[in-house]
Amino acid sequence: MAQNRKAGVKFIFITLLLDVLGIGIIIPVLPQLVTEMTGGSASEAASYYGVLAAVYSLMQFLCAPLIGALSDRYGRRRVILLALFAFGVDYLVMGFAPTLWWLFAARVVSGFTGATITAANAYIADISTKETRAQNFGLVGAAFGLGFILGPALGGLLGEVWLRLPFFAAAFVTLLNAAYGFFVLPESLPEENRRPFSWARANPIGGLYALKAYPAVLGLAFAFLFFSLAQRGLETVWVLYTNYRYGWGELENGLALTVVGLAAAVVQGGLIRRIMPVLGERRAVVFGFLIAIVSFCFYGAATQGWMVIATILFGALGGIAGPAIQGMVAGAVPGNEQGSVQGALTSLMSLTAVFAPLISTQLFAHFSGEDAIAELPGVSFFAGAGFMALALLVVLATLRRHPDLGTDGDAPGASPAPVPPGDGAEAPADA
Repeated sequence: MAQNRKAGVKFIFITLLLDVLGIGIIIPVLPQLVTEMTGGSASEAASYYGVLAAVYSLMQFLCAPLIGALSDRYGRRRVILLALFAFGVDYLVMGFAPTLWWLFAARVVSGFTGATITAANAYIADISTKETRAQNFGLVGAAFGLGFILGPALGGLLGEVWLRLPFFAAAFVTLLNAAYGFFVLPESLPEENRRPFSWARANPIGGLYALKAYPAVLGLAFAFLFFSLAQRGLETVWVLYTNYRYGWGELENGLALTVVGLAAAVVQGGLIRRIMPVLGERRAVVFGFLIAIVSFCFYGAATQGWMVIATILFGALGGIAGPAIQGMVAGAVPGNEQGSVQGALTSLMSLTAVFAPLISTQLFAHFSGEDAIAELPGVSFFAGAGFMALALLVVLATLRRHPDLGTDGDAPGASPAPVPPGDGAEAPADA
C-alpha cells in the first residue's frame, strides 16, 4: 500500500509538472501564431487572442466540478488518463491547425482537459494520511512552480526554430506521460467509496453561495477578485505588449517569463516565511498591494526592455498579498468548512480568468496600432494598477469592519469548531 502511494504521488507530480510545462511551452508562441493566422499586427490579433484565453478559462470554470464528480463516480485513474490522452491529441491539433477556428476548437478541449487538476488533487487527498497531506500537496505547488519556470524558456527556444514546434513538444511529453501512467498509476478510490454522479455536485455556481455566511470572507473575496483581474490581465497581454513595444520575440519572452517564475519562487518559497512573521497578515496584504500598484504602473510606462526585467524583480514582492489574504480567509472560517469556502474562492478566481483577458486585450487593441484611439500600449497595465487599487481599498474597508481579522484571536463570525491536528489544508500561494 505504501509503495502504491509513493508511485501515485510521483506520477501526479510528473503529471502536473508536464501539464504546466506544456502550457508554459506555448505561452511565448501562441500570440505569435494568432498574429500569423490573422495576417495583421499584434494590436489587431489582440482581440482574437483575448477570446482564445477567455474560452480556455471558461471551460476550466465549467468543467472543474464536472471532472471532480466524474472521478468520484468512475475513479481517479480513468479520468486522469483519458484527460491526459485528450490533452496530448489537442496539442497536436493546435500544432497542425490551418485556421483560427481550429485553434478555438482546440482551446475548448484544452480547457476541459486542463480541469484535471481537480481529479489530481482528489487523488492526492485519497492517498495521503494526516501526516503526509501537507507534504504531498506541497509537491503539487512545486510542480506548478517548476513547470512555469522551465516551460516558457523551452517554448521560447523551440519557437525560435519553428513557431509550431512547441505544440508538438507539448503533445509528445503529455502523451508519453499518459502511456507511462497507464502502466504505473494505481487507482486511489476503491469501488465501495464511489458515489453516483450528480449534476448538483457538478454545478460551478452553487459553491459560491458559501461565501455569504462569512461577511469578512466576502470582503476579502472581492479584494481577491480585483487582484486576480489585474494578474490575469497582465498574463494575457504580456507577449502582445512586449512584442509591440520592445520587439521581443519568442526567446526574449520565454526568458523573461522564466525570470517571473524564478522571482515568484524565491518570494513564495523563501522570503515570505521571513516577511510574514515581521509584518503579520494585515500589513502584508497592504504592503503587497502597494508594491503591485507601483509595479503595474512601471510596466505600463517602461520605455525599454531592461526596465521591465527590473520591475519583475521588484514586483515579485507584491506576491505576498495573495497568500496573506488566503491566510486571513483560513483564519476566519471553522476548520470543518474550509473546503467549501476555499472551493468557492477558487471558482470565483476562475471567473476572473474569463473576463480579464477580454478586458486587457481589448484595451491593448484600442490603444495601439494605426487605428488607435490614442497611442498608449501600456493602458492594460494601468488598468491593472486600478484594479489593484480597488482591491486595496476593499481590504482596508474590510479590516476596519473586522478588526480581529488577520490576528491571532478567534476568527470573526466563525463559531469554534474542533480541528484535528493536520486536518487543515494549506492555502495555495498566488504567483
